[in-house]
Amino acid sequence: MSSIALPSDTHRSPGWSLTLLAFAQLIISLDINIVFVALPEIGAGLGFSEQTLQWVVSAYTVFCGGFLLLGGRAADLLGQRRVFIFALWLYALSSMIGGLAWNPEVIIAARAVQGIGGALLFPSTLSLINRLFAEGAPRNRALAIWGGAGASGLTLGSLAGGFLTGAFGWPSVFFVNVLLASIAIVAAFFMIPKDAPRTERRSFDLPGTLTVTAGATLLVYALVQGPEDGWRDTSIVTSVVLSVLLLLAFVAIESRSRDPLMPIRLFGNRNLAAGMAITFIYMGTFGALPYFLTVLFQSVHDYTALQTGLAFIVPSVAIFLGTQLGARLANRLSTRGTLVAGSLVGIVGTLAMAPATFVGAGYALIVPGLVISGLGQGIVWTAMWIAASSGVAHHEQGIASGMASTTLNVGNAIGLAVLVALANSGVSGLHGGEPLRSALAQGTQQAFYLAAAGMVLGLLIALTLPRKAANLARSAEVA
Repeated sequence: MSSIALPSDTHRSPGWSLTLLAFAQLIISLDINIVFVALPEIGAGLGFSEQTLQWVVSAYTVFCGGFLLLGGRAADLLGQRRVFIFALWLYALSSMIGGLAWNPEVIIAARAVQGIGGALLFPSTLSLINRLFAEGAPRNRALAIWGGAGASGLTLGSLAGGFLTGAFGWPSVFFVNVLLASIAIVAAFFMIPKDAPRTERRSFDLPGTLTVTAGATLLVYALVQGPEDGWRDTSIVTSVVLSVLLLLAFVAIESRSRDPLMPIRLFGNRNLAAGMAITFIYMGTFGALPYFLTVLFQSVHDYTALQTGLAFIVPSVAIFLGTQLGARLANRLSTRGTLVAGSLVGIVGTLAMAPATFVGAGYALIVPGLVISGLGQGIVWTAMWIAASSGVAHHEQGIASGMASTTLNVGNAIGLAVLVALANSGVSGLHGGEPLRSALAQGTQQAFYLAAAGMVLGLLIALTLPRKAANLARSAEVA
């Protein structure tokens, strides 16, 4: 069937390419948690204040979120392999500078550049999978392996961060990225097929690029910094206003551009539009759970950093298994059916965690909820990327990936800010001891209930997806 045949640039060893692309996703997710664990040592070693230390994390988040659309379009226009390799170079060099940093300003700048590298790497990795594997069963399996690597990286990041920081000091959590990215760069020349030659000249839509990158960066900055500085702070209000104006200008520019950065017509793809909405809700609900689990384990149950890392093994394994199950369900049912099933399982599991959030509760009480919620999260993770890539032309997979990645990032910032504000409403005025621990436990329980309620909206959006015959995916295996 020509509609589902592999693209003409398919190479001889798709398995090796997938291995490398999954490895790149592992690097991205590994870096998220490995730096979290090392934050106290970074703060002490470089003289950060309590207020500025968060920017070791926030600098990455802000610049990654702001440059994702640019990264996705760059993959389409410049070539997916070129951008993939360049992003790895940027990741490696910025990580090297981060490990050698001698003051707070240097490491924050390095993390900002690393965020730009992540904004180029994530959509290029995802668009390469969507280009190299045909829509249907082959792509579903590839996305499951890619997603499973990401889930594994979250646990490995916590464990590696604790071990490396204790054994070699905080710079080692940056230097390990240099090694991993260098391996990926060399492997890319052998495992990723060359980009197809460009037969037409296309511009980068400079006005659209400048407005959307500045607007998205300011929006993510406001969402990340708002809970810390206060939503009425002048810098936050100014950032929000400028962001709205720039994003409105971007929409106007794109509607008139002859070669738009983000073609407005892509929103007419119901799969992509629903996929973007679900990635937004997913990261605003399920994606916020690790934060509250960390609070529960460390601030309520007094786990050490290493014990917390070990506690995350169970949900991470469950999410990994869920990503693999998601591909199987998508092949047997449909993307819509898989998203609905995964959402229901995730909602039930998240609700099951709530009764286990009290002072003195043993870890065993929350394990069933962690397992069920993790399975649901993994199923939805695989299926939402399948939805976002369905029906998108190969030469526009980069921008589609960038669009879905941007809503993912913004959804996480908004969801976390809202849930933290609501969960911490009963903490003000408490400075320690049993009352504070009880208040944190109650806030975490409330966050679990709210996350489950929010994911109901994701389930409803999944129901808007078109019904597709179950044999469509299976037929790809025959083609």
